[in-house]
Amino acid sequence: MRLALAAVLIAVATATPSLAQAPRPFPGAGAPPNPPKGAAATQTAPSAAPKPAPAPVATSAPAAQAADSSNGPPSATVVFPIFPGAQFIGAYNAGMGQRYLLYGTSNLYLEVVTYYRDVLKDRGTEVFAAPPTHMFQQRFREETMAFPPGVTVKDWTYQSKGYPNPRAGVQPERFPTVIMIVPPPPASPPPPAK
Repeated sequence: MRLALAAVLIAVATATPSLAQAPRPFPGAGAPPNPPKGAAATQTAPSAAPKPAPAPVATSAPAAQAADSSNGPPSATVVFPIFPGAQFIGAYNAGMGQRYLLYGTSNLYLEVVTYYRDVLKDRGTEVFAAPPTHMFQQRFREETMAFPPGVTVKDWTYQSKGYPNPRAGVQPERFPTVIMIVPPPPASPPPPAK
């Protein structure tokens, strides 16, 4: 009996801190600013449960605003080819001068992966079998990059109806396949000569 009670107390004690953690929103999705260092001790816990994080629609991002009039950022800044017929969903700050550019398509996952294999002349890597996710990436330089530049293709029909189209009333309602393109960071100017 004592052993069972001790096991229950240990389980509750270890689970309680993890229950108090709030999920972090997708980068650039309107995360609340960090409070000043001294303010953390003076804040009180909210009386109501926190509201769920907003959907990762980057309407405040300049690139996402351009989606209303075009299909996203200019191809010169994207660097990688954009799948024909893909619709620009949004852009998010990846840090260190990089952006996540999301595109949705009605084409099947395998069609999109085959297209990028042919165009990039790279087999890529299937990083997840469930849900199917395939990456084509360039060399990652930790000192200048937040994320490896490349193209990631994800099948959103795995246990889902697809990725919801953030623009209401626009077809399709859901994208079966989502393409994430991460261009390399802009080249930094050379250091001044001494």
